[in-house]
Amino acid sequence: MLQSPAGGGAPHPADRGGLRPARLTVGVISAGRVGTALGVALERAEHVVVACSAVSEESRRRVARWLPDTAVLPVDQVAGRAELLVLAVPDAELPALVAGLAATGAVRPNTIVAHTSGANGIAVLAPLAEQGCITLAIHPAMTFAGTDEDVDRLRGTCFGVTAADEIGYAIAQSLVLEVGGEPFRVREDARTLYHAALAHSSNHVVTVLLDAVEALRAALSGQELLGQDAVGDAPGGLTERIIAPLARASLENALRRGQAALTGPVARGDAGAVAGHLRALAEVDPDLSEAYRTNSLRTAQRAHAPEDVFEALAEAGRR
Repeated sequence: MLQSPAGGGAPHPADRGGLRPARLTVGVISAGRVGTALGVALERAEHVVVACSAVSEESRRRVARWLPDTAVLPVDQVAGRAELLVLAVPDAELPALVAGLAATGAVRPNTIVAHTSGANGIAVLAPLAEQGCITLAIHPAMTFAGTDEDVDRLRGTCFGVTAADEIGYAIAQSLVLEVGGEPFRVREDARTLYHAALAHSSNHVVTVLLDAVEALRAALSGQELLGQDAVGDAPGGLTERIIAPLARASLENALRRGQAALTGPVARGDAGAVAGHLRALAEVDPDLSEAYRTNSLRTAQRAHAPEDVFEALAEAGRR
């Protein structure tokens, strides 16, 4: 079990009998989707989340539900109470937060400071490292929707870790393993590319699927559906039930079989079908048709499609 760093605060009361190493007192800034999920996971690993910051009403409700024994305090007070300080703010807010913490001296020396930003390594934490903190970048490669499943999904999730030295990597590995994750190292100079790959696999998959749902709703609207519920705009309807098994199978095939998972008219070299798709989608939404064309071009490159497929895609782009 991970012990408190030298110079840390008093041990948790349960540790005073010497039955096990001291657990860490944890502060979380802030109690958004990621911060709350990690706070709960750390508590389940027997660390103690003593304080967190929560500005919005939604964040306060999240704390009241998931971390009811945790004090909601200003940022500097959260930092001052923590042996492990988790900075779970958006990427763009992280530099200013770190600069503010360093300027006020709110973080004690020897505090473990870990941020959850995917795009940043430990360079952004340099002002705190200069004050004697142990700085870590620990990014869960997972999407968080603010639902009950967020915490459970952390078990088995891979975490991209960057640290200054082997001691830092050992601490980060222990923390990740304790919450049920799988740690892996990411070089400081590779963080942006690492984050881009994850964003491409997560965010753009959502966009493609929702575009597909929109097109399928348009195709099925106003038709007899053989006893099915009418096609509506609410998630979870017939269109989603049609697409779900196809999308899941495609994802599994891609991860298991790689390039061999490519199917469909582009991979088959059916330029006529591709052109027909583009015309039909343009009637629903020209932007949707253009997105399909862009994705088809990349698919054609991967599949080494015949030249007439590229010509059909180029012709659609000139319209």
